[in-house]
Amino acid sequence: MSDDHVYLTLAEGHEDDTRWAYGTGFEDPLHGVDGTVPEGVDGAWLAMLCMALADDALVQAQRLAEWTTRAPELEEEVALANIGLDLLGQARLLYARCGRLDDTGRGEDVYAYFRDAGDFRNVRLAELPNADFAFSIARLLVLSIWRLAHFEGLTAVGDPVLEAVAAKGIKELTYHRQYAAEWAIRLGDGTDESHRRMQSALKQISPWLEELFAACDVRQDVMAVLEPVMEAAGLVFPEERPLRGAGRAGDHTEHLAPLLAELQSVARAHPDAAW
Repeated sequence: MSDDHVYLTLAEGHEDDTRWAYGTGFEDPLHGVDGTVPEGVDGAWLAMLCMALADDALVQAQRLAEWTTRAPELEEEVALANIGLDLLGQARLLYARCGRLDDTGRGEDVYAYFRDAGDFRNVRLAELPNADFAFSIARLLVLSIWRLAHFEGLTAVGDPVLEAVAAKGIKELTYHRQYAAEWAIRLGDGTDESHRRMQSALKQISPWLEELFAACDVRQDVMAVLEPVMEAAGLVFPEERPLRGAGRAGDHTEHLAPLLAELQSVARAHPDAAW
């Protein structure tokens, strides 16, 4: 394949799948799956968990999409786009599961396009502006490590649907973590300027870390992965005073509403359209 057609690699293996990305003819991604809540599992709790995890993925995917045409190299643009698509796929499945659990019958589009910022339950780190490439890599690294540890715990949550979504997501998140770790080491152990930018990015991210652990306490698992990466990169993860508030409670930064306005603009302008 020539370099002129590099974007076609995004569609390899999906030529006959109209549900892959942005095409028409979408079905419920859980079509045909038994959605019965297992005995002993709290359906309301499960619905809130699925919505929060989906919101994390959707908001993070939107931030990654902002690197399209802006990434340092074309190869990184394609990689970040692929990671964003993985997260969108996770969001679709989780929203679909939530719609069956909360007795509203809402589809994935309603969750994604027709809720306001205060209704979202994503962690706030996901919604912060991209800043420079170093910041986006540092955030991707932290969120990927945290989400992967979270998903590993969900493989025994008691709901076979969520367990299956988590098992699929683990494979994707393992790659996301590897990609971000390789770039963190490359930048941290690179030039004086790249090192400075990575260290600055970690300082900006540090105050948001406690919110992640409050949402899912996997601190030990996260640090067991993050610390060796920091050592290899010659970086230090600083301890900053945690910021108050929690996205899981609907308390967001001023950055989420503009992000959602852009994400939701077409759907809200044409609410009766079929996507």
